[in-house]
Amino acid sequence: MKHAHFDIETDGFYGASWTCPNGSDCTMITMLGDDPEDYMARSAVKWLLRLGVNVMTMSPGKKDYGHHNYPLERIETAIGWIKAHGNRKVGIAGASTTGTLALTAASMFPDLTLTIAMTPSDFIWQGFMQGNRDGCKEWPIEGESLFSYHGKPLPYMPFCYQHPQYWQTIAAEGKQTGNMLASCKLFNDSEKAHPITEEEFIKVENIHGKLLCIGAEDDSLWDTAKYLRRIEKRLAEKPHGCNAEIAVYPHGTHFVFPEGMLKTMLPIGSGLFVKLAFQAARQAPQECRRTREDIERRMRSVIAEWK
Repeated sequence: MKHAHFDIETDGFYGASWTCPNGSDCTMITMLGDDPEDYMARSAVKWLLRLGVNVMTMSPGKKDYGHHNYPLERIETAIGWIKAHGNRKVGIAGASTTGTLALTAASMFPDLTLTIAMTPSDFIWQGFMQGNRDGCKEWPIEGESLFSYHGKPLPYMPFCYQHPQYWQTIAAEGKQTGNMLASCKLFNDSEKAHPITEEEFIKVENIHGKLLCIGAEDDSLWDTAKYLRRIEKRLAEKPHGCNAEIAVYPHGTHFVFPEGMLKTMLPIGSGLFVKLAFQAARQAPQECRRTREDIERRMRSVIAEWK
């Protein structure tokens, strides 16, 4: 697939632009994968190109596998580039931490008129780094938020566990529950210790156009279902201009990808991979697959209507 690469030093953001072979004046910004040109990002690109949209993949930075004080003006700069290169509409999609990023960016930049957030939180939390530190694969960074804007960290919920207890808590829950990743205790204990303030909640009422939020009750990383219901309640209580669709499924795990996208990523054994990763998928594999199939239908419909 032909694409153009962008670097922070020369272009103001780290990403890659992928042009729809059949032509399009709509672009989706996606942050799926650790790098804008890695296998996961390319798989998402293939799926989206088949839907007739251009794609701009982005990630925090080369070999930066965490999310800490990510400058939101990089998203703003990418939007400007997309609009300046013949695109009529710009959307954004993310999953997990980048689902939270998609919501946050869309709440700040009105040029984003389609927002797809898979397993997001409805608030901003403390920034974290990934790698290897004292035998830990991830750790929080003191004084840093997930995101910043013009050099100022956005208000965030601090984690109640710091290094190394942070990773030890995640690892212990994963072992206890039989999940590849499990951090519900981390998030629930942190919210109990530090009730989320209004300034830390994402102002979803400022989002323009179409908003699609997706999550499952059996998510082992955090309580996505609770967060999505709070988004729904917030939108019911506040004036807003977006057309919101909140989809909470009983089954689906943290990997609430469209079935076709997941099969593009893993042509053989996609269902097996999810079962190996999450206990809930081993217990209800057919229900999880049906969830992904319905998400495929929803996302295809939403993107077609937006175009």
